[in-house]
Amino acid sequence: MFRDRVDAGKKLAKELLEYKGTNPVVLAIPRGGVVVGYEVAKELAVPLDIVVPRKIPAPHNPELGIGAVAQDGTIIIDPEIKKYVSFSEEYVQEEAERQIKEIERRTKAYRGDREPISVEKRVVILVDDGLATGVTMRAAIRSIRKKNPQKIVVAVPVGPPSTVKKIEEEADEVISLVIYEPFEAVGQFYSDFSQTSDSEVISLLQKAKK
Repeated sequence: MFRDRVDAGKKLAKELLEYKGTNPVVLAIPRGGVVVGYEVAKELAVPLDIVVPRKIPAPHNPELGIGAVAQDGTIIIDPEIKKYVSFSEEYVQEEAERQIKEIERRTKAYRGDREPISVEKRVVILVDDGLATGVTMRAAIRSIRKKNPQKIVVAVPVGPPSTVKKIEEEADEVISLVIYEPFEAVGQFYSDFSQTSDSEVISLLQKAKK
C-alpha cells in the first residue's frame, strides 16, 4: 500500500492541505513517525516537533505492552490486556517511572537544547507511521490535551477499524488513509518498513528547523 514512510508521509500530507496557512504544528512519535511527520510538515510549511510516549511492558514479557505513558506521567492501560495479564498498580507506577526516564533521555537526544514548540491554542497534527493497539497514541493525545491546544488531529497512514474508533473518541479529528481488517501489524502495509535510526530522527528534526 505504501512504498516506505516517505511515500506514506507525502500521501498523508495531501489529506491535510486544509490546515496549510492556519499555523498548525506537527508533532511526530519517534522513531518511524518522524519520517512521516517530516513530509507532512514540509508540505504544509509548518514546524515539526516530537512527542515521546512509551509502552509499559507486561511483567516477565517485555515484548507485550499493557499500556503506555507520556513524559508528564499520563498513563493509559489497555482494557483488553487486563482480561488475560495480571499486574498490580504498584507495578504500573514503577514501570511508568522507568519509562519516563527513558522518554526524557530520548527527548534530550532527539531535540538537543531546543525548547519544545508551544501547542497552546494551536491545531496539533499528531503523526505516527501507523496505529496498532493505539495505546501510545492515546497517551500522547491526553498529554497534549493538558497543554490547551485548539484542536488535536491524529493523522496516520494506516490502522485497524477498532483502534481508529478508539482514537476518534480521544482526538478531535482522525485521518487514516487506510482502515483495514484483518490487521496483523503496521509493517504489512509497507514495502519497506526498515527501522528508523536515532540519527535519522535527529537529522530530520534539524532539517525541519532550518
